[in-house]
Amino acid sequence: MDSMTPTEFIAVVNQTLEYAYSSVTIVGEVASFKVNQGKWVFFDVKDEESSISCFMTLFQLRQPLEDGMKVIVRGVPKLTKWGKFSFTVTAVQPVGEGSLKKAFELLKKKLSDEGLFDEAKKRELPKYLTKLGVISSTQAAGYADFIKIINARWCGMKIQVAHTQVQGLDAPDQIIRALNYFNERGEVEAIAIIRGGGSADDLSCFNDEQLVRAVSSSKIPVITGIGHEVDESLCDLAADVRASTPSNAAEILTLDKEAVKFNINMRIDTLDSVIYNRADAEKKAVNEKLTQAMKIIGIKIIDYRKQISARIKTLSALNPERVLRQGYAILKGEINPGSVVNITTFDKIINAEVKEIHEREKNH
Repeated sequence: MDSMTPTEFIAVVNQTLEYAYSSVTIVGEVASFKVNQGKWVFFDVKDEESSISCFMTLFQLRQPLEDGMKVIVRGVPKLTKWGKFSFTVTAVQPVGEGSLKKAFELLKKKLSDEGLFDEAKKRELPKYLTKLGVISSTQAAGYADFIKIINARWCGMKIQVAHTQVQGLDAPDQIIRALNYFNERGEVEAIAIIRGGGSADDLSCFNDEQLVRAVSSSKIPVITGIGHEVDESLCDLAADVRASTPSNAAEILTLDKEAVKFNINMRIDTLDSVIYNRADAEKKAVNEKLTQAMKIIGIKIIDYRKQISARIKTLSALNPERVLRQGYAILKGEINPGSVVNITTFDKIINAEVKEIHEREKNH
């Protein structure tokens, strides 16, 4: 067998390891955790008998780690140029109730101190939503319930679905890509991240730091419906609206068409009543004005009648017939000696010749 240099040997070993173990997942307890130069993360993963040295970049560390935490680690085995075995980590996530709770509290404090969960940052969802983006596993029961309730409550909403894993080490990156997709295209008015109930380990992907930051920085409002009502994730805290379950998210996002119909009918009934009352009030107002007008007209008619009656009396007093009845006569013609004049009495017309004209003495 040909001899090899150390460099060649390490290359052959790493090639063999890469071929045989392209990706390995290990579960164990964290020990000797440390960060060097703010860039590199070193720790051991151990059980009761053995320990494996692990290496990763700080950027890849998506949830806080501490010695004693139980974790699931995915990576590739590698022989370093110094001839030491190392496990190069591509993803790590706490597992188990105690470790998950500890990581949750540490990251929650960090992000809370940064103001990521501030209420002032949260936006309201559109009241009349027509275009919705959904991030979920289309095979999950929670997704099926969500869609069923959406369609039952309000028809016609356009839904775009990004199918992703909703648990496990790959889920955070897939959900982040879906968020970026919806934000870049800008075709939806809100984004719903949906996941039904599960264990704390199943839901731990929603406590991934980069995912939580992506939810917080979304240009489009985000609503989460993750787990059961008692479950709380950091994505819930970062979202604009948190629903207790996928079904509750569907209820928040849609109007109840039956309730809308009822409200419309109630408003129609109310409007009918308002119109009737207003018409009745207008009718009463018109009748009142007519009554007042009729009173005024009646008063004026009485006044006109009095005036006419007075004028009739005056005209009656000046009627020539009345004068003739009293024995007077009406003389017509030129009053000159020898001229013929016409004399009208009450019952006769007389033609007479003027003989003499004398001036009448007037009593003063």
